[in-house]
Amino acid sequence: MPRLAIYQPDIPQNTGTMLRLAACLGVPVEIIEPAAFDVSDRNLRRSGMDYLSHATINRHISWRAFEAWRQETGGRLVLATTKGAIPYADFIYQPDDIILVGRESAGVPEEVHAAADARILIPMQPGMRSLNVAVTAAMILGEALRQTRSFPNPAPSEM
Repeated sequence: MPRLAIYQPDIPQNTGTMLRLAACLGVPVEIIEPAAFDVSDRNLRRSGMDYLSHATINRHISWRAFEAWRQETGGRLVLATTKGAIPYADFIYQPDDIILVGRESAGVPEEVHAAADARILIPMQPGMRSLNVAVTAAMILGEALRQTRSFPNPAPSEM
């Protein structure tokens, strides 16, 4: 199952939204600190609501700690970036991919770009800078889950 990694988040509401998304889809989340806010359940509760208890969240105290974890556990790092070369829907995802989104204010530094195994982008109209990071995560995770057939099995609906 693909994972979502959030690099040094700036805005608790966006992080909460991505955690809610991940909880609903059963996608584990890696939060790479430091964040611009206290990454506690209390601060994420507003957007994540009661979904946070259903999310699998791993916190890494730094980029280097995350990279050490990744080297140990494996997984291809797929960076979502406006500087990407491959449209996200054309990319071939693998079940162990880690989809990384950057800071709302600044993306990721060059060191992170260099560590990425792939750099993907969401094609947009000319002149548009970027999408909201939570929207980006949702679009890319949707495609990755579709390709890897990793969407959760829905519960039988009540009639």
